[in-house]
Formats: sequence, structure tokens, C-alpha cells
Amino acid sequence: MSTRLAAVWIAAARPAELAGFWAALLDWQVIGDRLVRPPASDGCELDLVFVPGPGPKEVKNRIHLDLASGSRQDQRAKIERARVLGARKHDIGQGQVPWEVMIDPGGNEFCVLEPRPGYPSTEALAAIVVDALDPMALASEWMVRSGWRIGSQQQVIVGLRAPTGRGPWLEFLRTDEPKERPNRVRLALAGEPGAPGRVGRDSEGNEFVLLDQV
Repeated sequence: MSTRLAAVWIAAARPAELAGFWAALLDWQVIGDRLVRPPASDGCELDLVFVPGPGPKEVKNRIHLDLASGSRQDQRAKIERARVLGARKHDIGQGQVPWEVMIDPGGNEFCVLEPRPGYPSTEALAAIVVDALDPMALASEWMVRSGWRIGSQQQVIVGLRAPTGRGPWLEFLRTDEPKERPNRVRLALAGEPGAPGRVGRDSEGNEFVLLDQV
């Protein structure tokens, strides 16, 4: 049976608290106390699901979220909004770059991007970025799993787009660092009846969650 990309799962010490942060930052809706869902007008078809996780975060995540901005002023406003909600600026060795690297209250990295012509239809969430030893190979693998297609291809980054052409990119970014620990941020796929919550792994060892067809 085919699968489709349905959500991003994020492990947290305080799932409900982190769900509230991301709902407020993205202007999305909290369903229950751990699921954050975009409005229909956003164009994103993915939920953010916050689940109880292990102890404090210790290493950089291999999967992170990027936020879009429409102008430099909009970017500054989103950075300030994130700060007021509890995020902090963060140094991962990025140097002088036009985007802002931050961490949410759970310690998860995310970026507030400068205006980019490649993200005119992404709305609040610009991209889900996955570190990859081989971006093209991993993107091709996830193209089959997600049902998304290659929309951008460069030497260090390959991007997939949803069939609708809206919502965030799923990007695979070149890294030299192999995966060593379980991911706190995981992609979730729908389309596996009778196996809710079952965990699989891609060819680089990234865990993903299999959900019932929804």
C-alpha cells in the first residue's frame, strides 16, 4: 500500500507546552493539547504532533523547521514574536547568514528565513529540513514514501514539493555528520492500516512513524 506524508512528530518533555508555543508562532490551531493543525487557507496538509519524549535534548536535531517571511520587516517581526513566546537565538556555527537560527522552549533548532523567491506559496512554514549524507539518494527514497515530487535540485540540497504545489518544502541538506542518536523530530506517514505508531527507518537511519490511513 502507498503511503503519504501526514505529520511531523516532535518529542518533548512538556508536549502540551511546546504545542502551544508552535501554534502561537505559526498562528495554527491546537487540537486537544498535543496536535497543531494549519488552517485550510495555509495550504499545508501536515500536522505537528508533540509526544512525550526522553530527557533533555543534548545534540543538534537532524530534522528542523524553517519559517517563511515576506519581507525583512516581516522576518524581524517573526523573530521578535518567537522571542516573546520563549524562543532564543542560537549559534550552531552558522556565522553571518541572512536567516536567524533559534531554538524553541524544548531546545529544538528552527530558522526564520529571509524573504526568498523560492518560497512564494509556503505560507507560515517554509520547509522541513533533513540532514543527509546523500541528499539526492535520500530525496529519491522519500519521494516514493511521501508521494511528493522533486521541485528543486542543487549539489548540496534537494527539495520535494507536495502534489498541490503548496505548503512547506521537504528538503534534504548535505551534511558530513552521520546519524548517531535517535531523532527527536521525525516524519510521520499515513497509509499503513493496523500499525499506528510503528517506527520504521530510512536508508540513513532516520526514524519515521507509520500511522493508520487517515
